[in-house]
Amino acid sequence: MTSLALQLKRLALPQSDPNLLTRKEVASLLFDPKDAATMDRSTFYALGCTGLEELLGIEPAFLEFQETLFSPASLTLERSVQSKEVNEKLDAGISLFLTRLCPYFLLKPAHKCIEWLIHRFHVQLYNPDSLLACALPYHDTNLFVRVVQLLKLRDTSSRWNWLRCLQKPGVPLSRGTLITHCYSDLSFMDFICSMVTRSIQAYSGHTESFSQLRVIFSFYASTIVPALDAVDSVSDSIVAKLLPYVQRGLKSSLSDYKAATYMMVCQLAVKVVMEASLVDSLTVQISKSLLKEPVLAKEGLGCLLVLLQNQKVECVGPRAVGSLISMATLVPTLQVMAAGHDVSPLLRYLLPHLVQRVFYSSSGEKGTDGVNVLEAVLSSVPLTKDLDGTVARLLLDQYLKQTELAAADMSALDQRLLPLLRLFESKYCHALDAVLSGHVVDSDPQQKRLFHQFLSLFVSSGKFQILDDSDTSLLLSLKHPQPSVRTAAVDHLMSLISSEQQTLDQTFLKDAVAERLSDDVPEVVSAALRVLQLLLDVLDPEDVVSWLLSLLHRVRPSAQQWMPVLTEAVRLLSDGRLGNGDAELMQKTGWKLLPLLVITSAELGLAASIAQSAIFSQHPLTLGWAQELQDVMKRSSEPDLVGLANQRLVSTLTKNLTNMEHFSKRDALEKLLVLVEEQRSAGLRGRAPFLVLTRTLLLSLGELSQTQHLLTAQKVYTLLELHLLDVMQNDDGEVRRLFKALFSALMCLLASVVPSLLCCVRSPVREVRRAALSVLQSLSGTSSLPFQPIIERLQRTSEEIIADPSYLSTVLSVLHDESLSSKVKSQQKKLQAALQQLLRNIQDPCCPSYTAAALLRALSLVNGKFILSALLPVLERLLEQTGPDTPSPLRSETQLLQLVLGKFNEASAPLLAEEQNCMDLLVRALRLAGCQICALEQITKPFFSALGDEKVQQKLLSVMFDLLAEGRSPLVAGTVSSVFKAIAVDAQLVANELAPPDKPKVSVTVQQTRRSRMVPRKPQESDASCPEGGAVPWQRVTLILELLQHKKKLKRAQVLVPVLFSLLSRSLEPCADDQTNMEYTKQLLLSCLLNICNKLSPDGGPMAAEVLDEEKFNVELVVQVIRLSDMPQTHHHALLLLAATASIFPDKVLHNIMPIFTFMGANILRLDDAYSFRVIEKTMATVVPALVQAHRLSDGSSAPAMVAVVTKIMHVFADALPHVPEHRRLPVLGLLVTALGPAHFLWILQLLLLKLHATQSGEAGDKDAALERDMEFWISLSCQFDVKQQLSSVINILNFLLQLPDDKEAPPRRPVGRRGVGRKQDEPERTEELIFSVETHSSKELRHFKFLCVSFVAQLLGSNTFIQKVSEEPDDSGDDSGDDGGDGGGASLQQLQQRVLEEILRYIQSVARCVEENADQPTAKFWRVLLNKSYEVLDRVNALLPTDTFITVMKGLMGNQLPSVRRKAMELLNNKLHQRPQWDDQQVSALLQMTSDLLAVVRKSPGKESEEAEQAINRQTALYSLKLLCRNFGSAHQEVFVPVLLMVVDIVTTTKEEKNVIGSALLCIAEVVTELKALAIPQLPRLMPAVLHVLSDRKELLTNEIYQLSAVTALQRVTETLPHFISPYLQDIILQVCRLTRLTETASSSSSSSSPSAQLCLRVSSLRSTLATKLPPRVLLPTLSRCYSSMVEDRKDQLEALMSVLKEHIAQMDSEQLAVHQSELTTFFLTALDFRAERSQGDLQRAWQVEGGVIECLITMVMKLSEVTFRPLFFKLFDWTKSDRKERLLTFYRLCDRIAERLKGLFVLFAGSLVKPLADVLKQTNGSRTDELVFDSEEKNCLLLQLVLDVLQKIFLYDTQRFLSKERADALLGPLVDQLENGLGGPQTYQNRVTQHLVPCVGQFSVALADDAQWKTLNYQVLLKTRHSDAKVRFSSLLLLMELASKLKENYVVLLPETIPFLAELMEDECEEVEQQVQKVIQEMENILGEPLQSYF
Repeated sequence: MTSLALQLKRLALPQSDPNLLTRKEVASLLFDPKDAATMDRSTFYALGCTGLEELLGIEPAFLEFQETLFSPASLTLERSVQSKEVNEKLDAGISLFLTRLCPYFLLKPAHKCIEWLIHRFHVQLYNPDSLLACALPYHDTNLFVRVVQLLKLRDTSSRWNWLRCLQKPGVPLSRGTLITHCYSDLSFMDFICSMVTRSIQAYSGHTESFSQLRVIFSFYASTIVPALDAVDSVSDSIVAKLLPYVQRGLKSSLSDYKAATYMMVCQLAVKVVMEASLVDSLTVQISKSLLKEPVLAKEGLGCLLVLLQNQKVECVGPRAVGSLISMATLVPTLQVMAAGHDVSPLLRYLLPHLVQRVFYSSSGEKGTDGVNVLEAVLSSVPLTKDLDGTVARLLLDQYLKQTELAAADMSALDQRLLPLLRLFESKYCHALDAVLSGHVVDSDPQQKRLFHQFLSLFVSSGKFQILDDSDTSLLLSLKHPQPSVRTAAVDHLMSLISSEQQTLDQTFLKDAVAERLSDDVPEVVSAALRVLQLLLDVLDPEDVVSWLLSLLHRVRPSAQQWMPVLTEAVRLLSDGRLGNGDAELMQKTGWKLLPLLVITSAELGLAASIAQSAIFSQHPLTLGWAQELQDVMKRSSEPDLVGLANQRLVSTLTKNLTNMEHFSKRDALEKLLVLVEEQRSAGLRGRAPFLVLTRTLLLSLGELSQTQHLLTAQKVYTLLELHLLDVMQNDDGEVRRLFKALFSALMCLLASVVPSLLCCVRSPVREVRRAALSVLQSLSGTSSLPFQPIIERLQRTSEEIIADPSYLSTVLSVLHDESLSSKVKSQQKKLQAALQQLLRNIQDPCCPSYTAAALLRALSLVNGKFILSALLPVLERLLEQTGPDTPSPLRSETQLLQLVLGKFNEASAPLLAEEQNCMDLLVRALRLAGCQICALEQITKPFFSALGDEKVQQKLLSVMFDLLAEGRSPLVAGTVSSVFKAIAVDAQLVANELAPPDKPKVSVTVQQTRRSRMVPRKPQESDASCPEGGAVPWQRVTLILELLQHKKKLKRAQVLVPVLFSLLSRSLEPCADDQTNMEYTKQLLLSCLLNICNKLSPDGGPMAAEVLDEEKFNVELVVQVIRLSDMPQTHHHALLLLAATASIFPDKVLHNIMPIFTFMGANILRLDDAYSFRVIEKTMATVVPALVQAHRLSDGSSAPAMVAVVTKIMHVFADALPHVPEHRRLPVLGLLVTALGPAHFLWILQLLLLKLHATQSGEAGDKDAALERDMEFWISLSCQFDVKQQLSSVINILNFLLQLPDDKEAPPRRPVGRRGVGRKQDEPERTEELIFSVETHSSKELRHFKFLCVSFVAQLLGSNTFIQKVSEEPDDSGDDSGDDGGDGGGASLQQLQQRVLEEILRYIQSVARCVEENADQPTAKFWRVLLNKSYEVLDRVNALLPTDTFITVMKGLMGNQLPSVRRKAMELLNNKLHQRPQWDDQQVSALLQMTSDLLAVVRKSPGKESEEAEQAINRQTALYSLKLLCRNFGSAHQEVFVPVLLMVVDIVTTTKEEKNVIGSALLCIAEVVTELKALAIPQLPRLMPAVLHVLSDRKELLTNEIYQLSAVTALQRVTETLPHFISPYLQDIILQVCRLTRLTETASSSSSSSSPSAQLCLRVSSLRSTLATKLPPRVLLPTLSRCYSSMVEDRKDQLEALMSVLKEHIAQMDSEQLAVHQSELTTFFLTALDFRAERSQGDLQRAWQVEGGVIECLITMVMKLSEVTFRPLFFKLFDWTKSDRKERLLTFYRLCDRIAERLKGLFVLFAGSLVKPLADVLKQTNGSRTDELVFDSEEKNCLLLQLVLDVLQKIFLYDTQRFLSKERADALLGPLVDQLENGLGGPQTYQNRVTQHLVPCVGQFSVALADDAQWKTLNYQVLLKTRHSDAKVRFSSLLLLMELASKLKENYVVLLPETIPFLAELMEDECEEVEQQVQKVIQEMENILGEPLQSYF
């Protein structure tokens, strides 16, 4: 870009944007630019105001903008022409508004406001920064992209140019791009930061919480922090840019702003190595921010923590400590943070300052704060990373520095430090020990004194005391390398313990004693034992025992120097204070000391002391050993003393083991095994104890039982096997003998091993199975074993067993089968013996339950009676153990019980019948809570079937039902239900449970039921749970019935029917039981009966008598249940049962059908639930069709009795309908009719519903609403069925209406000539009476019923649904198949339509007769209304008729005798013709033949006077029909309508004809002439005079608007069709048109747009247009001239209409025609323009109107002329004014004003010659300057002056060619300014002339001058007028001054100096109005010029 381009661009302003001037596209946020261009400013303003109002409902801070940016004044404000100051003020307001709008940017109201700002203030050009700041937080939305697309970003120097890439694709700004630009462009970063401060400033004073700005703070933090993180290195410039905002955020009182600042500080601390001063400053500011509200304690401390963690702590000074200490929540917050984070950096900074404050602060408040905070930190916050040592070191160092403190201060310091140091000691004693022990005491006595004084402050100060002997502390002396020092330290420790001033803590004592007991010097250990003896009551006994045992096991007893020590240790172990004599502790200690009893050397001292100790004197294993050992010691001279002693020990231990109880012995052996294991790993020293204890184990094995022996032997063998085998290779002595004893003990138990090995063979682990088979293989050689056959078979199938653990069951199953079928008896006996031995093992009570369970699992495939019989004892024993009073069984026992019960299966089932014990045990198991579930699960379908004996089955069923009745467990109930559902049960067994066999069955007959109904109910005294006669309790019955609900496998289900009916009868008896429960029982009984019916007859057909006897099925009892029950669910079940029964026993249901449906109508129909509807549907779908089908006659119709019953049923439903929920009514009745057959019974239901409505009473308003609602329902019901069925119903309804009498007194009539309509005449009278009984209803109800029926038929035939069904129905006219049934069910649709038409015509004939008969009766009105409604039905039928049929019928109807029928036929024909369907040629010919019939009607025939009115109506209808026929077919069949034209012309020319008939004839003429065209020309000589005569001479034109309209229509059509043939009548036509125009204008001013007057006005206007456009100028122009000449004399008011014709004619003339007739037109216009001068000098109003019409015509011609042709015409007109007729001046200048308005700038070309005449007129009309005015009339002078001023104003306005030269300006300036003094016309006229004419004129004059000198002259002339003596002149001068300033704008500045003095004078004017106006002028000038003017005054 060049330098010049840059300069030009810099000078460019937004207002120079060309987009502001174009309207093709307008910038818009909400609309498409092209759509926005079509919208006006008020739309955008309304949109913006709406948005602002909605925002005010959310945020009141927007209220101030209602008077600025959204004020009405903003509509006219265009900022592009405003001054810099105004725009700056506007920018500030817009910026503030957008800043406040930012939080609500995504809301719709905000979009509306922005849309207004964009449209009015162009913020996208002027304020892009503010607009983007508002949208930037939402950069990831599509709305932000829309805002970006509004901006102009092409300039690369724009700060927003980087967003240009988003404009074209329209994608949102990604977060990554935003962050990258943020750290790469620091100005953008500063922009984001300043957004926050601007937002806070914008909302300050309007809110306290600033919650609106949360989105700003979030955007601020989420942008700046990631930007700092993303940048590679944070430069100093970035830090410098952010620091001011960081400081502002830390000082802010907004929590969100402060939190965001904390995040920024953290990120800066991580990314930047800061200078020390900056770190210190930030720390201080953060600390201070924690004291200001709101306090973000955790966040602020976290920020401080991150800062100190990443920067050097040494950089931070002590200034921040004071703020932190003052923070109330410092320590709690640090405690919470320490739980999840490392707070050591903060503590490392804080703690030294806190410690220093403790020492160097006075005892005042600050010092106390420091101590309190430090104490709280130490107690609550853990010190990690050597902080504890640091604190200890600081405390010590600071204390040792207090050398110069006085004694009192030192005491106060000690008192302040004491709790702190004690707390630190309790929390961090190790750190304190390390510091104090590592401190080297200075030789300085003062330092030494301070150190000892410091030590005295601790609880455990004693361990730090310096010993005189070693010159070190006690703690170090105890660890001294010299034994003597250690001994002395221990002694000193003992002395401290003995003294009362003991200052040692428990932990130190414990550690010191434990360490010294492990010393390797006996003297030290001895001293430690002495200390231990003192501490026995203090230390933990278990710790003491552990230390002493460790000492005894560590030291060799052979060392003589250790003997006193060991003896003392043994004594301490036996001390009674140890554990306060705890026996369990003594036992544990004895077991640990047991290996020490073994003698390993001749020195027996230690062993003797141990044996004689209290531990072993009470130990059960060593009773008597002390005495034995003394005996051995007496024989110390024997050489083998050690061996003898150990033998005695073994025998003692063995004897004591033998004497123990069973469980104690097992426990002792287990502990011995553990000791042996420990000694085996003890090396050489443990060999002797190992051998002694092992021998003891082996010797004790023989005293145990077999199973215990085996288990223990296994453990011993496992323990010793490898070890003994290794030893046997080298030593064949004692060890070999031990091994042989062990092996022999194992071999003795082989017989009991095999069952256990079989359990192992089933192990899931492959290796276990392989090992078990290997052991069994080793036993296979022992032939005496009873399990030999099993072992052999297992060896042969070893591979399968190893592969599959369950294969053992298969092997045993095969062996069992072979034992039963083997041919070799010996082999069979061996197999049986082996299996029996297994079973005996299981039977053995000593056999563990888990072993027995494992064996039974192995025998899972072995079933039969013998195995169940063998397991019965086991079952009995287990059942005894499972009782309620026994302890809970083991898991293995429970599994064993389940396995034994599992043997009750199909194979063993016969045993229950053979062995009573087996049955009893199963029943017992079923009744036991612990195993009844498992027992129930054994009753499977095969098991139950295999029982065979019905008694056993009955017993099991009884027990199951008992369990169910007891109902103790839901799980049991569910299991019983599942079992019962699975087994196949004979129904007789269930029947026996419901009714015991010993009780006689209750046979309920109909008579008994009726009799029970008559007996009054009395509550029974006995409880229902104990019924009389041994009946089954209802609870049990209910539970059994619940099971039967889902039972499918039920044999002979019909057996249950009598029992169930017996129970149902019993349930109806009065009882005291809960009726709700009884209702539930009834429902179950009914449901069971329904299930049985469905089971016996799945297809719903009849049932054979041998299956179920009809007499056993008591339908009446079910009906009785329905009647007596109040529960809807019971009703549902009963109805469903009856529905199923109807197809099985239809006759039985028929006898009870009415009670069923009566009940249904009274109860179930009122319920609103899906189940009730389902019951109704089921009942009607089964009961009703079966009923109808059973009584169908041979011809397909129903029997009369059946029809009567069905009528009653439908009556029930109709009566119940108001109580049925609305949404259920239609489906219910639809189901009913569908079930009955709509073709036969739909009409009956419709009539019943109509009767129900007709007999209802209510208010008139309610009746109308109810009728509309019911009518809609009736139609919806009917339209659910086929069209043919609906038409059949309509036929039947019409037939029924014909049968009804005319009135109640009249006899019923039978229609004649009914052709196969139905068989309703054969029905008995009773059916008709059931539908509508004349006797029981009044005459009014009868009439209402008839009217409703006809109205319903009309509504039905006209409903959209019905018509759609007719259109969708295929025409099956050729299909005559099907059952007619008397109702047209088999007829085609066309036949049905014909029959409907016949019936309605027949009914119309009947009603028409009644109209004649009752003409003089009160009911005459009813019959007329009914006839009209019948005609409406006929119309609806007509709409359904095929066209051919329709034409034939209509032709016949027009020959009917009754005029009303003929008229109705013609109306039907007219309706059909209006619809304009597609006619074929045959139909057109038939229709055209009807013209003769219609002409016959049109001819007036003589008749009675009463008939004349009706005949006239018929003639009008016939004429209308002819008109429609001609409109449809006239153009193609013109010759047919020539006679029609002749006839109607005759009617028009007849003078005595009725006016309405003539009007219809005129309309017919209009249509016929339009279609006949040239064929109508011969009739014009007769027609046109007649029509014109009608228009001119008929008086009715003034009153009959329809008559007028007809005549005008006829004239318009003739003129339009034959324009070239009406020249002879043209003048008369134009005159009539002008007259009619005047008439219609007068009348239409007070009429509506749809009234006849308005229609007439439109017709007349159309006629004028026809005349103006259809006629050529050569014909029309002379005629118009003649008309003007005739009208100007006496019909001046009609001239406007004449001019409108001329104007429209000129407008459509082309240039050639205009050139030909211009001279003629000019002559005419010059004549017409003289109208004011010649015809209307006195009537100015009339002259103004006529002259205006002439001028408009002339301007129409002028607009078509060129400049060449217009100039002569203009000057001709100008010359025309130069005559004596001064009125021509008025006309001419008015014409000039209109021409200037239309030609605009072109007129200025011709205005040069007008300047002088205009100036002269201004002078001649100025009453203040001349006495000789132009006119004598003041009104005319005023009018002329106004016209002249308007002409000048338009010349100046459209001047673009410098029209005002200096000469012309000088000529006009004076006269114009002098008009300020012209008071012509009075004050009001003067004021209006000045404000509306003079001021605008002079204002435009100043603009057109465009010269400073002339402006000055003009301004000065106006200023001179301000000194006029007349106040109104001065006031007008001020108005003119204000107009000059507004027009000249900033150019007026040069005129201010001379203006100010005049204004100053006027400010003190005597007239108050002038004075006020001066103030307004000054204020307006300030606004215009943009600077204050007060300083000039």
